[in-house]
Amino acid sequence: MFKDYAKINVRAGDGGNGCVAFRREKYVPYGGPSGGDGGRGGHITLRADGGLRTLVDFRYRTHYKAGRGVHGQGKNMHGRKGDDLVLRVPVGTEVRRAGDRTLLADLRADGQEYRVVRGGRGGRGNARFATANRKAPSFAEKGEPGEEFWLELELKLLADVGLVGFPNAGKSTLISKVSAARPKIADYPFTTLEPHLGVVRVGEGAHFVLADIPGLIEGAHQGAGLGHRFLRHVERTRVLIHVVDVSGREGRDPVADFETINRELAAYDPRLAARPQLVAANKIDLPEARENVRRLVEAAGGRYEVFEISALTGEGLDRLVYRAYRLLGTIPVETAPAFVVPEEREADGSLFLVVRDGDTYVVEGEGIERRVAMADLDNPEAVHHLQQLLVRIGVEDALRAEGIRTGDNVRIGRFEFEYGENPTG
Repeated sequence: MFKDYAKINVRAGDGGNGCVAFRREKYVPYGGPSGGDGGRGGHITLRADGGLRTLVDFRYRTHYKAGRGVHGQGKNMHGRKGDDLVLRVPVGTEVRRAGDRTLLADLRADGQEYRVVRGGRGGRGNARFATANRKAPSFAEKGEPGEEFWLELELKLLADVGLVGFPNAGKSTLISKVSAARPKIADYPFTTLEPHLGVVRVGEGAHFVLADIPGLIEGAHQGAGLGHRFLRHVERTRVLIHVVDVSGREGRDPVADFETINRELAAYDPRLAARPQLVAANKIDLPEARENVRRLVEAAGGRYEVFEISALTGEGLDRLVYRAYRLLGTIPVETAPAFVVPEEREADGSLFLVVRDGDTYVVEGEGIERRVAMADLDNPEAVHHLQQLLVRIGVEDALRAEGIRTGDNVRIGRFEFEYGENPTG
């Protein structure tokens, strides 16, 4: 089954919690804190696999979660990191964030990887909070929650040449004649329900990849028929072969069909209309075809080369194939955009912004939101440590500058508090 679109939820592993522990050994007075750190949560990475041709594996499962980091233990033993998860996708898969459809990655090379969500950092054990003035801290950090996104995976076939045209124009027959591809062929509309790829060999060591795109109809760019599902597969081709049925059977007008398909391509993406296009006047072996070819050449108006072919008998196919190959040699291959995974680094907690949301004061900032999320708010000593941190980096001063009063609500990340004067402030 061919599937070129999937929507999945990916969630990285949460970090393990830090440990609260103290050394308790004979003859070792004042052993001190010995709680170890929690392990990092697992990442989730997408990897392009040249052996895959479809996104069908994502049809039966939509939620993916990496392993959680192991909690820290006593004797300064750190927890093991969570297991990373690697999801294999076909080469040519675009990765977008669901909702705003921001392009995150374009995996065009076999083995190319992109880390889509980062595992949460492990919480620090109480040994990390020991200072000269606080020799026996009785609190530790919780593990940071892993990132979570809904993603849209969109497969766009990587082909050099794309076959476009109305249903039953003869595209499937053509690709079966010039390559080893064997699509379903029958004499009724929408025989081809999925794209097919074929390798066309034009000589020793010379070849190109040809894609048979299911038939388009008028209004395809707006969702009519089946072709709108597959227009995306034309985007990466460098040359188009527009197959037109010139037999005139069933009352079809080859010139009207030719102009309709070109309008649909331009409406979907204006760049497609400007792409080099060869016109294959197919079914030339049938009566009335010659007269229709003459009209088609006039409609092309010198903008496109017209080739008289019969996909069924093979007439004219060699000339069409060699011309497509020579044309490809004059068009540079489009390079995939580079996507750089940002390095892991500790966000600066001192960078924040205070904004009003109705009666609530919202403190925004990656670093401070992470500190609050990892604080053990059920532990009074941990809460006191967090309050000292907020005072030290200037959050309390910023809230006062915005006019906050005792009893007002403060939201940092997913947590909401009631503001009260800090007795240490």
